[in-house]
Amino acid sequence: METGYEPLNTLKPVVYGLWLVDGPAIRFYGLPFSTRAVVIRLPSGDLWVHSPTRLTPGLRAELAELGPVRHLVAPNWIHYAYLTEWQAAFPGVTSWAAPGVVERARSKGLALHVDHRLGQDAPPDWAGEIDQMIVEGSRTHREAVFFHRPTRTLILTDLIENFEGDKMPLWMRSLLKMAGILAPGGAMPRDMRATFRDGRDQLRGAVERMIDWGPDRVILAHGQWFETGGRGRVETGLCLGAVG
Repeated sequence: METGYEPLNTLKPVVYGLWLVDGPAIRFYGLPFSTRAVVIRLPSGDLWVHSPTRLTPGLRAELAELGPVRHLVAPNWIHYAYLTEWQAAFPGVTSWAAPGVVERARSKGLALHVDHRLGQDAPPDWAGEIDQMIVEGSRTHREAVFFHRPTRTLILTDLIENFEGDKMPLWMRSLLKMAGILAPGGAMPRDMRATFRDGRDQLRGAVERMIDWGPDRVILAHGQWFETGGRGRVETGLCLGAVG
């Protein structure tokens, strides 16, 4: 299935030291969602991979030219589908997962191995290069968000979705608009926002911290990402006013 982000399964340079990989569509509740990984080369030369997508022989060869894959990141409870594929391909790789990932995989019949649970602060492996936190306050959704300091890039997964209508099946466009995730005005999905009703202060604090990081660009897992205006995109996309 075409996603509109072809070519797929290949490195796409964004800025020095940071690449995207647009992956195949994956179905979630029967709907086709485009996928996207982020690859960062750490000062050590090691590669850090956020939300790994499908690993093909061609992509594996491209990665080998950049450096060794050392860290795999499953950033929230529904972004782990290809983790085992990468673990098998890169023996000795360290896997990191947000709260809830292992439990969700187990509920789907998958015994997922992870080495470390992601927390509110970056581990020594990338501290000083990539900032991180867990966005709390939702009844169901806890997501690890990351800020790559050298490139001023904020990396989100599902907290903001921004699907481009012309890249989606016609029948989905009205659903995306109703959910508040149709480009160019993509935002936190309305159903997710409702899960923060009792945790508005926690969400507000997380949004303010992301704004304080001062991102220039915001990379999303689904849909069109934002090359410029990162701070404003965070403030409007995460509905800071609507949760206060």
